[in-house]
Amino acid sequence: MSEDDARYRIGEVAKAAGVSTRTLRYYEELGLVSPSGHSPGGARRYSATDLARVLRIRELQELVGFNLDEIKKIVAAEARLDELRSEFRDGKSPRRERELIDEAIEINGQLREDMQAKLARLETFLADLDARAALYRRRAKEANGRAKR
Repeated sequence: MSEDDARYRIGEVAKAAGVSTRTLRYYEELGLVSPSGHSPGGARRYSATDLARVLRIRELQELVGFNLDEIKKIVAAEARLDELRSEFRDGKSPRRERELIDEAIEINGQLREDMQAKLARLETFLADLDARAALYRRRAKEANGRAKR
């Protein structure tokens, strides 16, 4: 990797992703992301791809509510899908193309199942909130009726 590819300092990536440098080091420790290079002095240097991965991790945390173990599984699956796409584009035998497609289908299916399970838990939580809101409205109406007497 050239110096241009790994041009971002850890502080720049942290700021862009809205995390601390300590968080980035923790992500590295967990194997979620790793710098694409180092400066001559040994400082971490990140590429645009590394930054995109950190942003993806944050999106999965904030938007979807996945924990870091779940995210590690998703990031690994997405990385494998990228590898499969790259190998497929390189032109392989029809047999190998089918193997690549079958593996991609399997990985995508597993990611979909995981998302479906998360969605079901969120829908259950939302239904509970709706039930409580209905109860509160009913109790407020009852309280208003008693207050008018």
